[in-house]
Amino acid sequence: MKAIVVVDEHWGIGKKGDLLFHLTKDMAFFRQKTLGKTVVMGANTFRSLPNGALPKRTNVVLDDAERDYANAVVVHSVDELLRAVDVNSDDVFVIGGASVYRLLLDMCDEAFVTKVFADGEADVFFPNLDERADWQLAEQSAVTEDNGYSICFCRYRKRTN
Repeated sequence: MKAIVVVDEHWGIGKKGDLLFHLTKDMAFFRQKTLGKTVVMGANTFRSLPNGALPKRTNVVLDDAERDYANAVVVHSVDELLRAVDVNSDDVFVIGGASVYRLLLDMCDEAFVTKVFADGEADVFFPNLDERADWQLAEQSAVTEDNGYSICFCRYRKRTN
């Protein structure tokens, strides 16, 4: 399983229930990585999607409440997620939000992190992988511009013992 996320310079990912940035190149990167794959998210992330379930992907929503999510598989616990999804597959991506990242990050072997060199004044954060001994930066793209922001695409790998 992999995580995919956009972070600001403080590893912030959201503010008041919304994304910090709207980035065309990052959205293309997200589509390229997740198309045809399984995406795992929390209830708030699903509800924030403008058109509901992401097309051409298997949408899995982790929610402890009994709610219906159109065109999505609903699981109510990590155990249920493990029964529904092969977390050892390269075809499963955790896409948020913050609580789902915290819950599932240790089960991921890679994280695709788009870094935005700006302060988005976030109120929710992704764990800072640069400060975690169990993660290492494997690749980093050149810095590019996206919608007025300087960004780079990074791939982190979980260290194996």
